[in-house]
Amino acid sequence: MRLLLFGCTGFVGSELVPRLLKGDHQLTVVSRRIASGFETERSEGRLVWLQLDPSNPTTWSNNGLLEALAQADGVVNLTGEPIAEKRWTPAHQRELENSRLETTRLLVKALADCSSAPGVLVNASAIGYYGTSLSTCFVETSPAGKDFLASLCQRWEGQAAAVPSSVRQVTLRIGIVLAADGGALGKMLPVFRSGFGGPIGSGQQWMSWIHRSDLCALIQRSLEDQGWSGVINAVAPQPVTMADFSRELGRCLGRPSLLPVPGPVLQVLLGDGSKVVLEGQRVESERLDALGFSFRYPDLVSSLAAATS
Repeated sequence: MRLLLFGCTGFVGSELVPRLLKGDHQLTVVSRRIASGFETERSEGRLVWLQLDPSNPTTWSNNGLLEALAQADGVVNLTGEPIAEKRWTPAHQRELENSRLETTRLLVKALADCSSAPGVLVNASAIGYYGTSLSTCFVETSPAGKDFLASLCQRWEGQAAAVPSSVRQVTLRIGIVLAADGGALGKMLPVFRSGFGGPIGSGQQWMSWIHRSDLCALIQRSLEDQGWSGVINAVAPQPVTMADFSRELGRCLGRPSLLPVPGPVLQVLLGDGSKVVLEGQRVESERLDALGFSFRYPDLVSSLAAATS
């Protein structure tokens, strides 16, 4: 397939791009910055980079981008500023919104205007759609939450769902992505390896996670399998509490995991953004079983062993 990729130069894209290239797909990657590490594939002509800002309306008058869209068989849109890395000031909330909503709105408009639209759009969302809860178990049919992140995810998904009827659309509500070189685990590993790790907050909040390799496999299946459409929770089958996660990570590394990070400290650092970490949510997928997806890392033990080996 000829694929057009947005937001695929970071933590997830570093594994997704090589995986898709291995699957004999031809890629055009749109990004504000040019990533390194794919020189071999680029020289073979299967990887093209367009250094553009897809959230800027003037970008969509670029002939190279419009030509790539018209020639694409599928599109992957993973754009978005990280959710829980800064305080949710009004300025940062606008940045979180614009990076998701504007890119997706402009992409969908371009798809509607395209004389030969791609057959599929795989669009990211997040399990923040459901809001936070210490007790409720959320599945794909559960209602949306009422906080800022839930509202953002609803609007983001609404933009993606407005694609022309000829475009098969898949929305992946992504949980906490695990791999050693980035994301939440990448930040926790140095602390745990030094012997100062422990649960954040009460430790009773749920973590709904997925190994990066399984997420990339999900994205690839969404592109290739005509039977995949609609909303899918991109989470492993076994969510865990923060306390269990910390205990297993400490065991895996042979280090103690007894020093909790107090919730007020995180609130000072992240403000409202700390809700994502301190409250969490238990999310499972009813659809992945029905779609016949097989996880490479279905449990935390195997996932952390792979990520820390």
